[in-house]
Amino acid sequence: MPGARTDELARLAELHGVAVSYRPAPDRTVTVPDSAVVAALHALGVDATTPEAVRAALADRERALRERLLPPTVVHWAGDPHDPAALTALPPGTRVRVETEEGEESYRVSAPLVAGLPLGVHRVTATAPDGRTAHARLVVAPDRLPAPPGRSYGLLVQLYSLLSRRSWGMGDLGDLAELAGWAGRVAGAGFVQVNPLHSAVPGAPTDPSPYRPSSRRFPDPVHLRVEDVPEYAYAEDRERLAGLLERAARLRAAVLDKGALIDRDAVWELKREALETVLAVPLGPGRRAAYDAFRAAHGQALDDHATYYALAEIHGPDWTTWPDGLRDPRSAATARVRAELADRVAFHTRLAWLTDGQLRAAQRTAREAGMPVGIVHDLAVGVHPAGADSWAQQDVFAAGMSVGAPPDAFNARGQDWGLPPWRPDRLAACGYAPFRELLRALFRYAGALRIDHVMGLFRLWWIPQGSPPTEGTYVHYDAEAMLAVLALEAGRAGSVVIGEDLGTVEPGVRETLQRRGVLGTSVLWFEREWTGDGRPLPPERWRADCLATATTHDLPPTAARLTGDHVELRDRLGLLTRPAAEERAEAVADAAEWLALLGGLGLVDSVGPADSLGPVGGTTTGPPGTDEEAQVRAVHRFLLRTPARLIGVWLPDGVGDRRPQNLPGTWAEYPNWRLPIADREGRAVPLEELTAAPRLCALLEVFAQLRQG
Repeated sequence: MPGARTDELARLAELHGVAVSYRPAPDRTVTVPDSAVVAALHALGVDATTPEAVRAALADRERALRERLLPPTVVHWAGDPHDPAALTALPPGTRVRVETEEGEESYRVSAPLVAGLPLGVHRVTATAPDGRTAHARLVVAPDRLPAPPGRSYGLLVQLYSLLSRRSWGMGDLGDLAELAGWAGRVAGAGFVQVNPLHSAVPGAPTDPSPYRPSSRRFPDPVHLRVEDVPEYAYAEDRERLAGLLERAARLRAAVLDKGALIDRDAVWELKREALETVLAVPLGPGRRAAYDAFRAAHGQALDDHATYYALAEIHGPDWTTWPDGLRDPRSAATARVRAELADRVAFHTRLAWLTDGQLRAAQRTAREAGMPVGIVHDLAVGVHPAGADSWAQQDVFAAGMSVGAPPDAFNARGQDWGLPPWRPDRLAACGYAPFRELLRALFRYAGALRIDHVMGLFRLWWIPQGSPPTEGTYVHYDAEAMLAVLALEAGRAGSVVIGEDLGTVEPGVRETLQRRGVLGTSVLWFEREWTGDGRPLPPERWRADCLATATTHDLPPTAARLTGDHVELRDRLGLLTRPAAEERAEAVADAAEWLALLGGLGLVDSVGPADSLGPVGGTTTGPPGTDEEAQVRAVHRFLLRTPARLIGVWLPDGVGDRRPQNLPGTWAEYPNWRLPIADREGRAVPLEELTAAPRLCALLEVFAQLRQG
């Protein structure tokens, strides 16, 4: 909108949760462009393109808010004896009818209106004395999410990188179950955390990032252990399966023995062909009953998911390029083609069921091995704009917008993640049904759930298509409703929730998450006295309600951080923004500062000044006991000294891997999401060797006092 921002536009934006400014630091306020505000309002169905349109939209919004009896979704925390404010604000004499999830009805006219209601998402109808009527969803949620059952440690791993001598070129759910069984029984671990296992966008080459999936609701069948499907034993074409096994063995050997990268597309090509044969075997009556129950439980969402994949086989993975009628999942054309492709729809439905079954089997294995938490799954922040979820749920996605991050100290240009955001107004209008269904599906097999960029429950940075990330704005969500739904579904499943809250966090967010029982994420290298002199934060000052780790999939492994190999890698790829000598000096000083703290705490022999650490990129030098392996163990002894409820060990740290699984800011320059776990020389280490590696066993011995059982 041309000209200076008007008070009316600012007020209109505020009433729709769109920010006109934000504070990246307590002492700095940034004004967002009017173009971003207008675009965000447009994505929310509000015309703000002219001053006249702004005034009309503002009048409509203020009148609607003034006249409404109830907001579309109301939250009540079970421990609160008082009615929520939205109900106490009803005019005297208003009659309230409540229909619970179970279908029971009751009528209430006096406070407390919510007394005696069970946990759940109920329907409320309010009728005022003047005849006005309003309908709303009432979310009755437990006060807090489930807490971890005691203190424990666990392993962090990208599943595709965890190859065994039985997998087909990338780690699979059979490998996950094997790792969990070993880690629980032998290493006394309490959990195994994996990357998102959501469905990928079909086609080749597909996007290898697990954080930009086609669907978050259903898992990806590429993770299936084909031989573990019960019908595999009864498939008739044994010769065909034998040939596929031979090809899979060659693919596996290329990665484990010849240094090849993981080729997800090649793996899926083999598995898809094998599964076509296996799924031709009729289900027995018990298996058929289980399959039918799965279909009934997931209903329309599963049908849409399978239909998308069937259509993608014919028209390609980008639904926005499909014939007009097929772009609408509810059109007559889609219904007709769905029937014509019934066999392919059934194939993809069966794949979703099989994958869900192996995921639940992995969680059972983990719990039977003594893990109090089990498998920790990862929820990506969004989905691909051309994938299954964005096709099936078009009504709740903000068209023309993408999620990202504003400029910060680490990325002056901001970030565009290419993920369409959910519309907060549409979520509220349907009682957060898409979010509830997503969580319910994931909690079927998750002992805990890590939520990537958990700040997205509060606000997301919306970027208009065609604009740089610097020209976006924050759009706010009803965090109380989002948290209430999360608490409700996590409580029903008895699952822990971990929020990835790294980076810039809006004031009050961490406190709200902690109050509701969502654990945070603390990474060693970022835990410093940021309000003081910046020195490393001593262990007793760390927060208790968190998962504490030394690194993540987006950061250098611990050995690379201690030796400075991460600087050498970025230098080779031309990613440094300062002279290499400056980066090296900072890396040496950073490592030396942490090692000095570790030495002062008696966790590792003390070392000399930073320049005694030896050349960056080489093995550190120092007194006896300060070798790399000892230092990595000392880092984890430090984590054990913190009060953190959960401690995570990056599995590649157990064999000295130097390479990050993902190097942000790269695409073709670096093989993101395609590296197997490897030793310090870069040799791939299969699961069978990994679990017997002396270095890993010595590292996990650090946590002997936390061992389960």
